[in-house]
Amino acid sequence: TLTFSATANPIIYQNATPVFIDSDYETWNMDPKVLEAAFEKYGDKVKAVLVVHLYGLSADMDKIMEICNKYDVTVIEDAAESLGAYYKGKHTGTFGEFGVFSFNGNKIITTSGGGMLVSDDEEKIKKVRFWSTQSRDAARHYQHSELGFNYRMSNVVAGIGRGQLKVLDQRVAKKKYIFEFYKRELGQLEGVKFMPINDWNEPNYWLSVMTLKGKVRPLDVMVKLEEENIESRPVWKPMHMQPFFAKYDYVGGDVSEKLFENGVCLPSDTKMTDEDLNRICSIIKGLWS
Repeated sequence: TLTFSATANPIIYQNATPVFIDSDYETWNMDPKVLEAAFEKYGDKVKAVLVVHLYGLSADMDKIMEICNKYDVTVIEDAAESLGAYYKGKHTGTFGEFGVFSFNGNKIITTSGGGMLVSDDEEKIKKVRFWSTQSRDAARHYQHSELGFNYRMSNVVAGIGRGQLKVLDQRVAKKKYIFEFYKRELGQLEGVKFMPINDWNEPNYWLSVMTLKGKVRPLDVMVKLEEENIESRPVWKPMHMQPFFAKYDYVGGDVSEKLFENGVCLPSDTKMTDEDLNRICSIIKGLWS
């Protein structure tokens, strides 16, 4: 449930019914225990599990894959935010049957729009390519025996994306530097915690996110930075709290709601200098003085 609406929209496109799953505090992603509870509730009605790697943090894929394999259900990974992130040495997006990445303008590499689909099933990838180019049959004339889609990026922007792949490691390193800078400078403030990093999670640190518990609230931080013409953002509003998706079932407690209520995404652009970071930290620290 804790994700951007683009994760859930395709479920509706397929006339399927989403069931939203709560997060855990260990990963900020899908809670395997809650996923198991959802399987127990819905049984063989479950057709697929769509796992999100939020803000470049990997979900606990071993536990999730174990559950999904037990019920023989396909796993699709929304790795839109996690290009360059790993779980126990394996890249996010490569555990399930498909992985989906985003190259939107704010991602760690960008083609302005569009993204990438990955799978180790070559035949299914060929089929997706066929669909994405209007399902044109291999005939001399224009012939279409299946419904087609215009779901592809241009060659020009694809080339821009391929060029940026060469500097992906540098971008991840800079994102990590930014995160560690914030954690060092702000992590000792009363009520401040940063997104969880553990032994098996190698994030890409796409966004540096902190949670606040105390008198200073996320809106205070966002407004104060905005006064200085600096952009920050709230954590994603959970899908089960969205007007459009509120009618669908939600399984879990209030972890995702608490992360939304208490979280704030700090400026994380790789072009930021130490001077920029110090200025941001100084403004935020002022809220505690």
